[in-house]
Amino acid sequence: MPPYESDSPERPPASDATALAEPPLPRLKRSRRRRLPVLLLAVAIAAAVVGAFAWWLEARQWESTDDAFIDVHMVHVAPQVAGRVARVLVDDNQRVKPGDVLVEIDPADFQASLDQALASQANAAADLARAKAQQEVDGANAEQSLAQIGVAEANAKVAEIQLKRDRAQAAAKAISSQQLDNSIANAQSSAASLVAAQKKHASDEALLAVAASQVAAAKASLEGATAQVAQARLNLSYTRIVAPEAGRIAHKNVAPGDYVQTGQNLMALVPLKVWITANFKETQLDLMRVGQPVEIQVDAYPDQVFKGHVDSFQPGSGAAFSLLPPENATGNYVKVVQRVPVKIVFDDPPDLPRPLGPGMSVVPSVKVR
Repeated sequence: MPPYESDSPERPPASDATALAEPPLPRLKRSRRRRLPVLLLAVAIAAAVVGAFAWWLEARQWESTDDAFIDVHMVHVAPQVAGRVARVLVDDNQRVKPGDVLVEIDPADFQASLDQALASQANAAADLARAKAQQEVDGANAEQSLAQIGVAEANAKVAEIQLKRDRAQAAAKAISSQQLDNSIANAQSSAASLVAAQKKHASDEALLAVAASQVAAAKASLEGATAQVAQARLNLSYTRIVAPEAGRIAHKNVAPGDYVQTGQNLMALVPLKVWITANFKETQLDLMRVGQPVEIQVDAYPDQVFKGHVDSFQPGSGAAFSLLPPENATGNYVKVVQRVPVKIVFDDPPDLPRPLGPGMSVVPSVKVR
């Protein structure tokens, strides 16, 4: 029997078997290499779809705009009286409190006006006192003349009675003609005295009315003088220009020695209370409501996110309140999406080393869903 001979099928040598088994391995690797990019592409597409869907779910909850700015009610500081500036007590960017003195105007002229007004007031008060005294005198005279009328009426009545009696006696030849003449003269004199007393009382009443009018005139003069004193005091107080509220000074254009006029702009006071005016497109307002939360990003502080809420909506687009509103009834009409100013306020007033000021750019995002 030949060596290594057996009943089993003839097997090739080991080297030949290895050669036969090697070809499938490269094909398998090549197949795996072809499937790997496809799998990676599928995973990338699935991740992109999931990411896009997640982004859409998040983005649909917010409405944002970059057409938004910090806004305030700017206070323009101006004098209410004209005069020479004595002192300027603030500088640009300085923070002030309500009541702090900003500028002082030379008060000499206004103090002189106050002194003159006080003197006029004292003179008017003296005139009033004199008029009241005269009124009392005229009142007493009127009362006295009224009493004299009563005496004259009594005397006239007695004289008339006596005259009737004497005439009866004269008819009976009981008295002489001289006595009758005396009775007649006495009755006429008493009647004349009564008329004189009545005239005197009427004159005293007229004088009393004149005195009352003089008192009223003196009171009016005193009230006018008092008003002049109040105005002079007010003008004197206007020489000290004070801060109406807390804020920071900006755009100061006044110096000691300047002569300022009434209403002249001396500086601006930027209040600490600020808000945001965001000009949203009208198509963004469908789901926006008052009170919705807002995330605020300020360009000056990119690492900070402020919290706020929608306060109110302007009743009309910005174009409707412009100096020259568009007139769509003339010419060719092209529809343009309008923007509506929305007021957004901060939940907590920010207190930063560099505070928020008017005109600073912000990006508010309103959560509408």
